[in-house]
Amino acid sequence: MPATLPLSPDELLSTTRAVRKRLDFERPVSDDLVRECVDLAMQSPSGSNNMTMQFVVVRDAEKRRAIGEVYRQCYGIYQSLDGVYIRSIDKGDDVANAQQQRSADSADYLGEHMGEAPVLIIPCTVGARLDGTPAMMAASMAANVMPAMWSFMLAARARGLGTCWTTIHLMMEQAVADIVGIPFDQVQQVCLSPLAYTKGTDFKPASRPPADSIIHWDQW
Repeated sequence: MPATLPLSPDELLSTTRAVRKRLDFERPVSDDLVRECVDLAMQSPSGSNNMTMQFVVVRDAEKRRAIGEVYRQCYGIYQSLDGVYIRSIDKGDDVANAQQQRSADSADYLGEHMGEAPVLIIPCTVGARLDGTPAMMAASMAANVMPAMWSFMLAARARGLGTCWTTIHLMMEQAVADIVGIPFDQVQQVCLSPLAYTKGTDFKPASRPPADSIIHWDQW
């Protein structure tokens, strides 16, 4: 196992950020590092102890470029969605809106450069698609892969790697499935993340509202 960053559990949880502009596209990521992150991801809880999670790891430059182009096209559609596109969301005050615009700058950057990451990660769940699935079943199926991917992202952060949970490519999920041979009818992609070393490893906790602003004690 390689040396990991000297982060406490709370520091790891509070500084695993969506990394976009600070991804180092020039530095290769070894297969062994990816395997270590997947090994740790597999220790996550899974619905009904039924491990349906699968990770598609895309290293081939041509396939990364093709996926990046799909992502770019989907991102263009996303930018047209007023009130949904990150830059069009009003946070209610000048400080928060300024932070929102910085986040938008970062998201726009990844929209153009996703395919340049040395590795792309596509976590999936196998067995059925979530489209039209009853809520209980859909939540259970998602619970087989979403905790695993978050554990992957935490493991990556501990090793000086950056990730970013994105779902915009799902507008054209079939196109990405075709690029890497995912059997679309039986495998649900959950997100797409770049994986790269970060430029510097010092990340700060994000500005978030106090816990009591989102807790509903005993009733809504």
